[in-house]
Amino acid sequence: MHPTPLPFGPGQESVWNYPRPPRLERVARRLRVVFAGATVAETVAGYRVLETSHPPTYYLPPGDVADGVLGPPIMAGICEWKGRAVLHDVLAGGHRAPGAAWAYPEPTPDFTAIAGYIAFYAGAMEACFVDDVTVEPQPGGFYGGWITPEVVGPFKGGPGSMGW
Repeated sequence: MHPTPLPFGPGQESVWNYPRPPRLERVARRLRVVFAGATVAETVAGYRVLETSHPPTYYLPPGDVADGVLGPPIMAGICEWKGRAVLHDVLAGGHRAPGAAWAYPEPTPDFTAIAGYIAFYAGAMEACFVDDVTVEPQPGGFYGGWITPEVVGPFKGGPGSMGW
């Protein structure tokens, strides 16, 4: 089954116009992650990965993640495009979000710019922001895209979308 892309208007982009294989883009917008009442990461020097049917996944420089927030890396799966990932627990204010952040320590050649950069699952955080807009997590819990009003789906991850 192939879903029908939703209409989009001025200032919006459809995830169905994103490429496959995915593309990496520099982002100068303010990205901010809040967990347990603390800003655990904030940058204006991030990247986003754009892939067909997915809302953008944002990667923040490790130097813009607060000290002591990330637990030790735990080996995770392999992305066919970016390579082997590691997961990190996120720690703040006496709270722990297991496996709520991930990185690619040695990504494939097309993604070397994000080596060591950190992505966060929005659903596991108190809030994530693009500029001052609160994001919604990509449905399903497996993928880590951040949904803002300027991004139009439908989005992979929810029920019935496995074959997209």
